[in-house]
Amino acid sequence: MQKENVKPNFEFIALMAALMSIVALAIDALLPAIAKIGISINSLDATDNQLLITMIFLGLGVGQLFFGPLSDCYGRKPVVYAGFVVFTLASIICVLAPSLELMIIGRILQGIGLSAPRTISISIIRDTYKGDYMAKVMSFVTAFFILIPVVAPAIGKAIMDVFGWEAIFYLQLLFALVIGIWFWLRQPETLHPEYKIPFSSHVFIDGLKELVKYKETLAFTVVSGLITGSFLVYLSASQHVFEDQYGLVDEFPYIFAGLAISIGLATFLNGTLVLKFGMRKLAFRALAFFSGFAILYLVLFWNSSNPSLIVLIGFLSVQFFCLGFVWGNLRSIAMEPIGHIAGIGAAITGFISTLLSIPIAAYVGSFVQDTVLPMFIGLAICGLLSLGVFIIMHRQDSKQSKLIA
Repeated sequence: MQKENVKPNFEFIALMAALMSIVALAIDALLPAIAKIGISINSLDATDNQLLITMIFLGLGVGQLFFGPLSDCYGRKPVVYAGFVVFTLASIICVLAPSLELMIIGRILQGIGLSAPRTISISIIRDTYKGDYMAKVMSFVTAFFILIPVVAPAIGKAIMDVFGWEAIFYLQLLFALVIGIWFWLRQPETLHPEYKIPFSSHVFIDGLKELVKYKETLAFTVVSGLITGSFLVYLSASQHVFEDQYGLVDEFPYIFAGLAISIGLATFLNGTLVLKFGMRKLAFRALAFFSGFAILYLVLFWNSSNPSLIVLIGFLSVQFFCLGFVWGNLRSIAMEPIGHIAGIGAAITGFISTLLSIPIAAYVGSFVQDTVLPMFIGLAICGLLSLGVFIIMHRQDSKQSKLIA
C-alpha cells in the first residue's frame, strides 16, 4: 500500500539518498583531479577534459532504459545489485585507462551502472508514496543527497594529494559496497506482485506508449532536462572557472561546497513547505526567480569581464537556491500520473531529460573559455523555456477544468 499520509521513516530517506549519492560522489569527488588526470593520460585541453564529467550523464541516461524496465519485470532490488556490478567493472577501467578516450568509455559505463540505484530509488519512492507527500519525501532525500556534493570535492582533493587520483575511484567503490550491503539488509522489495510486468522484447515500447498518454509527464520531463542541462554547464566548467579563470586551485573545493549548501538548504525548506503550497506553485515561482536573476546578470555584465568572486558566488548562490525548489518537485510532478509503471516511467523520463541536458551542457560549456557569461546565457534561456512550458500546461489544465465544469 502507498503510505500517502504516513510520516516518512528517517532510515528510508537516508538509504534512498545514499543510493542517489553514489552518483554525486562519482562526479564531484573527481572535479579537483581533472587537471592531474588530464596530465596522466596526455589530455591537456581543459574543454576536452570536461567530458569526464558530462559523459557520465550519458551513461546515466542510457542505463535507465535497461534497468527501468527490468525492475518492473524482476523487482527493484536485483536490478540495483546488477548496477553495482557494472559500476565496479567500469571503475577498474577508469583507473587503468591510458587515454582520454578509454577513460570516457569507463565514465560512460560508470554512469550506466549507477543509473540502476539512481533510477530505482525514485521508483521505490513512487512505490511507497504519492502526491505532495511524494514531493516531500523527494525533497528530504535530495537534501540528504546534497551532503555528498558539499564534501566530495574536498575529500577528493585530500585523497588525491596523499594517494594519487586513482584512490578517488577506490573510495567510490568502497562507498558503493557499504551502501549495497545496507540496501540488501534493510530495504524490502517494494514492487507489488500485481504490478510485475512479464519480460518481453516490447516491454519498453509498451511502456513508452503508455507514458506518452500523459502530457504532464512529458512536459515536465522536458523542463527537467532544460534545467539539468543548464546546471551541468556549471558542473562541468566549475573547475575551469574557479581554478583557471579565478586562479583558486586550493579554494575550489570549499567554494563548490558552499554553493552546494545553498541547494541543500532550499531543498530542505521545500520539504517543509510543499505540503502547504503544493509542488507546482513552488516550482513555478522558483523558476521565475531562477530566470530573473540569470537575466539580471546578463544586463549587468554583458560587455565586461568576470565580476569579482564575491559577486559571482552571490549570483550562483541565488541560482542554486532556486534549483532546490525545482528538482524534486519537477520529478514528482512528472512521476505522479505514472505510478502504475514507475520503473519504466522513471527510466524513460530520466532518459529524455538526460538526452536534452547533455547537448545543452556540451554546447554551452564549450563557450565558457575566458568568462562565465555563456553560462548565465544558458541559465537564462533554459529558465525562460521552462517557464513557457509551465504556462502552457497551466492554460491547458484551466481549459480542461472549464470543460469539466
